[in-house]
Amino acid sequence: MTKPVIGFIGLGLMGGNMVENLQKKGFEPIVMDLNKDAVAGVVARGGSEAASAAELAAASDIIMLCLTTSAVVEKLVYAKDGILAGVKEGAVLIDFGTSIPSSTKKIGADLAKKGAGMIDAPLGRTPAHAKDGLLNIMAAGDQETFDKVKPVLDMQGENVFYLGALGAGHTTKLINNFLGMTTVCAMSQAFAVADRAGVDRQQLFDIMSTGPSNSPFMHFCKNYAVDNVSDLGFSINNANKDLGYFLKMVEDLNTRAQIAEGTSANLQAAVDAGMGNGNVPEILDYFLKLER
Repeated sequence: MTKPVIGFIGLGLMGGNMVENLQKKGFEPIVMDLNKDAVAGVVARGGSEAASAAELAAASDIIMLCLTTSAVVEKLVYAKDGILAGVKEGAVLIDFGTSIPSSTKKIGADLAKKGAGMIDAPLGRTPAHAKDGLLNIMAAGDQETFDKVKPVLDMQGENVFYLGALGAGHTTKLINNFLGMTTVCAMSQAFAVADRAGVDRQQLFDIMSTGPSNSPFMHFCKNYAVDNVSDLGFSINNANKDLGYFLKMVEDLNTRAQIAEGTSANLQAAVDAGMGNGNVPEILDYFLKLER
């Protein structure tokens, strides 16, 4: 696949920058998004807009999704004028979002019935990395399909990891986000408890950061708790969604993750308190006000 036609749905901060990167590298993507200003920006750089997901799929060798939830992905795939209605034999669907693995596997099986492939390829790093083609990409799917799209993934990611069978990418991303968001919630609560106990937050950080608990996530929490700088760039709403997906995956695996249940309960409580749009370390403010 030397110069595939790329269709891209989802021009948010991450997706919009991914498309800009592809355009800088000579692609003329076909796009869809509810944000018409974002679409207009792509068209001004030489791309085009599709009227429906089916139309986009029918014209594309690779269909890329960078969307918010599994429900949105399923709607775009299974709608009457959706991707499944238009996808052509030999095409590949790549889901860059964070989705429920069981949903990913279902979509992949239905695409296979039409002779199309699927890769789940959730992302690490930031929109700035996306613009420069320096993302971390956790890709999964059958080897032949992965090999077909890897040259394009290499243009979007500095590190492209191949993880095996379809669904392994989303599984790995959910595990990663479970650990990361649990770390942020735990450290934020540590600062809140220190505050209640009269221990200086900076001193707590200085002591803990010299030991094995030190991590980039700890520094994000310190930046907010001590310096009042909220720079993680990942919202409580998104973290809450991902922990919910992690728990659904755990349920599908016929087990429990009680630590994740606790993290999820805290994130949901912060969302219910109207804090969902804040970055995850801002959950400190919820913990500071928490009463028995």
